Amino acid sequence: MILPRIARWLLALGGWTVIGAVPPVDKAVIIAAPHTSYWDGFWALVFKTATGLDARWFVKNTMFWFPLGSLLRAFGAVPLDRRNAGSAVNEAIAAFDTNERFFFGLAPEGTRSKTAGWKSGFYRIADGAAVPVLCGFLDYRGRRLGLGPMITLTGDRQSDLRLFRSFYASVHGRRPGNASPVELLR
Repeated sequence: MILPRIARWLLALGGWTVIGAVPPVDKAVIIAAPHTSYWDGFWALVFKTATGLDARWFVKNTMFWFPLGSLLRAFGAVPLDRRNAGSAVNEAIAAFDTNERFFFGLAPEGTRSKTAGWKSGFYRIADGAAVPVLCGFLDYRGRRLGLGPMITLTGDRQSDLRLFRSFYASVHGRRPGNASPVELLR
């Protein structure tokens, strides 16, 4: 196909080195951190296309205007009405239950702006669907992006967060000052 070749060309043009590969599992939550810029979504989409990663992710519903909405859906985006965001966790868990193979990606900060910590949705989805969490990343300082370790949650949030914190300590977002600490809110 031509799209993966174009995506690989864009990554090379952008100076990115792809790290990791799609793991040999059928289901996982993929977190993408740190999320500090609109560019993160673009490069994540290019990475997804270049590697053939068949992942779905929530995008705020206000982004689904024509023609962008059609393009987002074609690349796996699912509209999320932030006014009813509480249902998002249950929607994602149901998608894991009804699909034999399913990868769901999200930015744990939930925004590009600095917050007091990560939202707990990714953790609640992975725990509720009994699937591992795959650490996706965009390291602008090292021009590396890809998939890091896969973490199976233990149910001990503080212990699990230490693993995430350790991995993301060396990953630098486009705007490092906007990176949120690896702490779960709520």
